Amino acid sequence: MSRRGVCHRRTLETEVLVEVDLDVPGSVQIDTPYKFFNHLLETLFHYARFSGKVRALELKKVDDHHVVEDVAICLGASIRDAVRGACITRFGWCIIPMDDALVLAAIDICGRPYLSYKCRITRDHIGDMAVENIEHFLYTLALNLGATLHIKVLNGKNSHHIAEAIFKALGLALHQATRKTEVTISTKGHLDLA
Repeated sequence: MSRRGVCHRRTLETEVLVEVDLDVPGSVQIDTPYKFFNHLLETLFHYARFSGKVRALELKKVDDHHVVEDVAICLGASIRDAVRGACITRFGWCIIPMDDALVLAAIDICGRPYLSYKCRITRDHIGDMAVENIEHFLYTLALNLGATLHIKVLNGKNSHHIAEAIFKALGLALHQATRKTEVTISTKGHLDLA
């Protein structure tokens, strides 16, 4: 049986719907007002081998911050919903190269939100997305998923390569961490994902 999670969020600023299926790779539909953010989300879903959709409407146009934040809230909540009550690998990690960029991602889906982010990108924007919102997306995702997340850029000059490598590495780590196991890997006997 496939593990699925859904989150719908509407505020005065945005309306966001996220659906994820952790076990059926394939169809991914991403539609936000920000093209580079769409690219990063498509990359994340592809490397996580999740199917699903992300739809975000910007009801009050300010900049990309509200859309990025609210998508991260819904994505974190939907993945958490999909793994709740299941035995999962919990930990996922990888180091990936993308041309000049080399990125480490490690995640523990354990109910304890934390982000360590070591990255330096010299540009303010990549396409239509503010670079500072990459870190904010990761922080908000970790908070709402209930995950400890470490992202460390070990090398890189090209901003696009660095950002894309972060989302590839995160996707691969998420895939590994969300795989089903027979027992809960915890000395406590359970994960705090309720």
